[in-house]
Amino acid sequence: MTTQELVAQIHAKQSFLCIGLDVDLNKIPKHLLDKEDPIFEFNKAIIDATHHLAVAYKPNTAFYEAYGIKGWKSLEKTIIYLNANYPEIFTIADAKRGDIGNTSTMYAKAFFEDLAFDSVTIAPYMGKDSVEPFLAFENKHTILLALTSNQGAFDFQTKDVEGKELYKQVLEVSKSYKNSENLMYVVGATKAEFIGQIRKIIPDSFLLVPGVGAQGGNLQEVCKYGLNDQVGLLINSSRGIIYASDGTDYAEAAANKALELQKQMENILK
Repeated sequence: MTTQELVAQIHAKQSFLCIGLDVDLNKIPKHLLDKEDPIFEFNKAIIDATHHLAVAYKPNTAFYEAYGIKGWKSLEKTIIYLNANYPEIFTIADAKRGDIGNTSTMYAKAFFEDLAFDSVTIAPYMGKDSVEPFLAFENKHTILLALTSNQGAFDFQTKDVEGKELYKQVLEVSKSYKNSENLMYVVGATKAEFIGQIRKIIPDSFLLVPGVGAQGGNLQEVCKYGLNDQVGLLINSSRGIIYASDGTDYAEAAANKALELQKQMENILK
């Protein structure tokens, strides 16, 4: 998917909502556990109920890998279903990969070619040769971890290194990577006060912003500092939407929560 196609979808839906499909069998409605593939059944219902409100879905691969081959099959069925039924939706493999050379190329092939995701999250710690293999894929996007929403982000990301915070160095250096126009960045909603500084370095890039909802991030604050001419934001909510109910009305409850966020986004865009 091109950036222009993503922007067009944002304007058509008046939404920049990304829904995280982080499926825990201990949290989904109990009646689904009798299904042959409860994870896929859960995802399918959530997607069908919210696709008109969201522009992106983001399965965190750990929630599928934890269940072995069956979990990976559920992930595969989910992305096939999305691409077949809602091809306008931007898909994110939240895998946080990061390795060098041929290993990165193989990771990229796994997510971009085999599973046909539009994007994948990448850890930048190993530098250019761990990122550029992902950037080589046409109309695919690499979402680099820049400033995350967890408390441990302060262990390294905001440390001063030779007069500049490390996360700022990541942003600046990554702009020199080959095909850097295919880069997006993860910036946590709980770090909204940093987004203004981030926009000075990467004014035109899309930011994937987790942490709105259960983690306490503020949508208005994020938009105040983060919106650009192309909107430039994908606001992710996972638990706050998909676990809105643990009853048979779970998909409807998820849609209601997604609608609340979409309406806020529509008002902001106006």
